[in-house]
Amino acid sequence: MTPVLDTPRLIVRAHRPDDFDAYCALWADPDVVRFIGGAVFSREACWSRFLRHAGHWHHLGFGFLAVEDRETGRFVGEAGFHEMRRELAPSIEGTLEAGWALMPAFHGHGYGFEAMRALVGWADEAFPGRRMTAIIEPDNAPSIRVARRLGFSAFADTVYHGVPVTLFERPPAE
Repeated sequence: MTPVLDTPRLIVRAHRPDDFDAYCALWADPDVVRFIGGAVFSREACWSRFLRHAGHWHHLGFGFLAVEDRETGRFVGEAGFHEMRRELAPSIEGTLEAGWALMPAFHGHGYGFEAMRALVGWADEAFPGRRMTAIIEPDNAPSIRVARRLGFSAFADTVYHGVPVTLFERPPAE
C-alpha cells in the first residue's frame, strides 16, 4: 500500500492525475534537469514517467511519491525510491535507489531533506536491512548535502550515460 507521510510542512503522497500538469512543469524546467540527465522532458515522456510510479508501487512495494506543500496544497516535486536496473558499474540493482526533484521555487529551503527524511524513515521500517543508494553528479552540491545529512556516503565514482556520477549508499538501519 502506498503510504502518506506527514512532515511539519509537507504531505508526501501518491501521485494523482491532477498533479500531471505540475509534474510536466517540473520535468520541463532546465534548472530541475540540469543534474538529472540534462535534457527536459516532453509531455509524452512525462506521461510515461508519471505512470511508471504506479508500477513501482504495484510490483515492488516502493516508488516515488508526490510532495505537496501542507499549507498551500501546491505541488512541490517528488521524492522516493526506485529500481531502474541501470547498466552501471558497480551495480546498484536490488537497492532502494533514492531520488528527489523539486520545483525551483522550493529549492534551498530544506524541502528535499524534509521529504526524504520521512521517506528514509518509512523505508527503514518497511524494508529493514535493505541498502539505500543514490546517484548524484559531482557538481550537484545541494543534493550531495541532502544525501550526507540523510546518512549517505560516497562509495564509488563512475560514469552513467557518458556523465560522471558519484554513487552514494546508506547502510541499513539496525
